[in-house]
Amino acid sequence: MFIPRALESVIEETSASFPVLLLTGPRQVGKTTLLEKMSGPDRNYVTLDDPMARQLASTDPALFLQRYKTPLIIDEIQYAPQLFPFIKMHVDKSRKNGEFWLTGSQMFPMMKGVSESLAGRVGVIPMQGLSGAEIGRRESKAWTNDRDSLLAHADRAFFLSLSDIYSLIHKGFMPGLYKSKQNQERFYASYIDTYIQRDIRDLAQVADELQFQRFLMACAARTSQMVNYSDLAKDVGISSPTAKKWLSLLVSSGLIILIEPYYNNALKRVVKAPNMYFMDTGLAAYLTRWTSGDTLEVSAMSGAFFETFVVSEIVKSFINAGRRPPLFYYRDSDKREIDLIMEENGILFPIEIKKKGNPKAKDARHFPILEKTGKPVGLGTIICLCSDLMPIKEGLWAVPAWMI
Repeated sequence: MFIPRALESVIEETSASFPVLLLTGPRQVGKTTLLEKMSGPDRNYVTLDDPMARQLASTDPALFLQRYKTPLIIDEIQYAPQLFPFIKMHVDKSRKNGEFWLTGSQMFPMMKGVSESLAGRVGVIPMQGLSGAEIGRRESKAWTNDRDSLLAHADRAFFLSLSDIYSLIHKGFMPGLYKSKQNQERFYASYIDTYIQRDIRDLAQVADELQFQRFLMACAARTSQMVNYSDLAKDVGISSPTAKKWLSLLVSSGLIILIEPYYNNALKRVVKAPNMYFMDTGLAAYLTRWTSGDTLEVSAMSGAFFETFVVSEIVKSFINAGRRPPLFYYRDSDKREIDLIMEENGILFPIEIKKKGNPKAKDARHFPILEKTGKPVGLGTIICLCSDLMPIKEGLWAVPAWMI
């Protein structure tokens, strides 16, 4: 069963504006499926997972482009960066937009080739797993904190109970889990094996694959926490520089997002380390060995997974709109914290995330700190488990998590 993706309009617009379109993201998020679904009968397809096609692309790129005519989808382009200069020559000669649609799961070598060879000719689109809006078959728009947008979000959304939300968090958002019934634990076990054995082995010299898997598990156990490389290194038995390098691999491959602290000259004693979130809660739940949504909901990590779910959904709403998420967080040495700060058009919108059904004004007691920045502060929200969208006081609303 194919679930329509919100990125379709972004892909159409980008393809009409650039000769080359590059769709990036983690494995199994539906990149190839989406491009094949959108391609017309005249667009050819080749995957560099095919050893013979990969060899031809690597050893004789010119002959490869003679064999596979445009318009063309090239899947897993990272396996043959030798193609990039020849793609450049082709599009410079033909001057047609939308000729090449490329996909790739590995970021470092691929993006190096893109920046060197296809600058100004390629539109890069990041992609993530399914969003709650896509699963619910409702319109997906970038998250906004103004009142009218929140009311519109509420009209489009469907109510989810506490059990529904944690079942969704536990299952995760990989399209393969929604196409047909399959064992969830087996799916994620296979996913991790493929990711480590193919992507990580190719991307970096990881000598001990089991150690890297322990690092993945340590990161999952810290989702929604501030990054501490020393603690990560100590838990896994590696050096802090190695922990930093490995975390950058997880970020570059799209499995983890780092939310940077909000900095302003007027704000003093601000903590400078980023917060870390897994983009797929199902993968994080597998790595931390929770066997069901019910057990996860009553666990010590319940709040961390709820926050991870909310942040990842907001991030996906921007990605699916073709925008970079304008998200930050705040924490200072006095332990005052704001979970998310969204900055749009020079206005700061504070967001608190609470696993509770009846939020109070005191849950947003740190929001006034943002007034010190000198920038206007917009509507504050507490995203929580309340049953409906409601104002708490002037300038502060409670937002149910099922609206995201």
